[in-house]
Amino acid sequence: MTAAKKHAPLDIAAIGNGRVAALIDPSGRIVWWCFPRLDGDPVFCRLLSGSEEKGFCDIVLEGQVTSKSNYIRNTGILETILTAENGASVKITDFAPRFIRFGRSFHPTQLIRRIEPLSGLPRIVCRVRPTFDYGQPGMTPSQGSNHIRYSSGATHIRVTTDLAVSYIVHETPFALTHPVTLVIGNDEPIDSAIDQMSREFLDQTRDYWTSWVRGLAIGYDWQPEVIRAAISLKLCAFEETGAIIAALTTSIPEAPNTPRTWDYRFCWLRDAYFVIRALNRLGATQSMEHYLDYITTIVGDVRSPLKPFYGIVHNDTVEERTAPDLQGFMGMGPVRVGNLASQQLQHDAYGSVILGASQMFIDQRLPRMGDVSLFRELEHLGEQARRVYLQPDAGIWEYRGRERIHTHSATMCWVACDRLQRIAGMLGLTDRARYWAESANRIRTDILARAWSDKRGAFTGAFDHHELDASVLLLAEFGLVAPNDPRFVKTCETIGRELMRNGLMLRYAAEDDFGLPESAFLACQFWYIDALASIGHTEHARELFTDLLGHRNAFGMLSEDLHPTTGQLWGNIPQTYSMAGLINSAMILSRRWDDAWVPPLTESDGHRIQKSDGVAEITGKKVPRLSSMS
Repeated sequence: MTAAKKHAPLDIAAIGNGRVAALIDPSGRIVWWCFPRLDGDPVFCRLLSGSEEKGFCDIVLEGQVTSKSNYIRNTGILETILTAENGASVKITDFAPRFIRFGRSFHPTQLIRRIEPLSGLPRIVCRVRPTFDYGQPGMTPSQGSNHIRYSSGATHIRVTTDLAVSYIVHETPFALTHPVTLVIGNDEPIDSAIDQMSREFLDQTRDYWTSWVRGLAIGYDWQPEVIRAAISLKLCAFEETGAIIAALTTSIPEAPNTPRTWDYRFCWLRDAYFVIRALNRLGATQSMEHYLDYITTIVGDVRSPLKPFYGIVHNDTVEERTAPDLQGFMGMGPVRVGNLASQQLQHDAYGSVILGASQMFIDQRLPRMGDVSLFRELEHLGEQARRVYLQPDAGIWEYRGRERIHTHSATMCWVACDRLQRIAGMLGLTDRARYWAESANRIRTDILARAWSDKRGAFTGAFDHHELDASVLLLAEFGLVAPNDPRFVKTCETIGRELMRNGLMLRYAAEDDFGLPESAFLACQFWYIDALASIGHTEHARELFTDLLGHRNAFGMLSEDLHPTTGQLWGNIPQTYSMAGLINSAMILSRRWDDAWVPPLTESDGHRIQKSDGVAEITGKKVPRLSSMS
């Protein structure tokens, strides 16, 4: 990664610790950091400041000609090497401290930057230019002996350093002869030597990440990609409450110059199933348990109607407004704070919560299993699903200008009843199991009758309409139809033919509130890949999956959207839907570990191969048969 290479706009890396997260560009500039938590005020907001040079922290190397950034393997720690034309170079190590301390998780509201000379006599400038209240100008720092305090109203951040404070305040060039550290965080004194503390925190944070990755269960194929996706997913988690937000950013447009700019720093209930499935497959049970705690807190505290999403503290308000002091990503505003979709009716929420919470009734690894009391709480949501499944809503894509009876919403209402029936059966509640089975059967009958379009030869996005929608690719995943049901197979073929653009899947192709959609929605691409695998087109699914991996940014992350013409990433990043989709598809398509080490056998080997019952019989000797996925 060098200065000569043109970086894509979303070639940015993420660091974090379960409380805060920051985004860093390939030159080592911190361009995004919300304070004091994931959904807070972006005191570093350069990502959305357009042409204005504000809201960032960077290290400028005099005469710089190249930069190279990489994660330390299997961690959320970023290293950037800047090199000057005279050969002088520096290394910047960025991380958010995270480890176990005094028997508790230690994850302060803090970023640490270590800047070390590598060669020659590098001359650098440290620039720290925070803003407050979404890019508002006008702030005078106050200087202490070893720190700088930036304030606006009741909000204060402190930069503590072993570097000459005046160099930072006046942005003065100086020769870097030994390592220096910036600790950026709460306005609190640090009572230990900065260099020693940063080295110890770095070592312990590295140990934390490598230990966490060591405990992941992953397939044989695409291991580095899955590990990076798992780390990216974990960076979107707010550990205190267990919430996992949809993305770390707000207002990165879904396509160039579109008003589709949304705030994704909230926890969407529809993400629950996909996130829990990814965490389950990874064996990240503690993260999954925390997320289930968040979901069940909503169940116990909220009655109908459920909102489509909640804040990282579930009863926070999330009204939508615009931030006039930020021009937007590449100048493409508006920048939105909050999300109006919180006020919409989206009936899929009931099934999403019940589907996610059902893990508590089947996963024996969890220390606290679901019981009759939780089942009764979930039944309140099931009753709402029974009541509303034939009522129009805004749907999974959150249309702002119309409502319909959306197939996905009705399907998730069916999921709510179907899973309640299964849970009741497990708990021995025969009458309740019968009640929910009858409810599920009635909803399923209506879906199959009204969502199928003979005209399109496919299940469509809404009852009694003929517009195609990629969300119906989930019908077999949720169990409404079997993967080999001819209607589902035909739906996959039709959607693959009608909604693909240059090999990338649109959500839908019809005009909506903002015109015709331009970008492919990456979660839909993963749904299509999984659907192809389920109907037996595994080789094609693997080809599409491998191609999609090539569209990740320079640091292995995916955003929400991909432009089918330019191949550029758009939308908020890292996108939980996309990262969970990558993990889930990789787990479906990967070879098993034992299969990967068995060489394939062919007729050309001089053996007659007869295959039956999962083994290949070769001249009277049985050996394991290779997975059909490869």
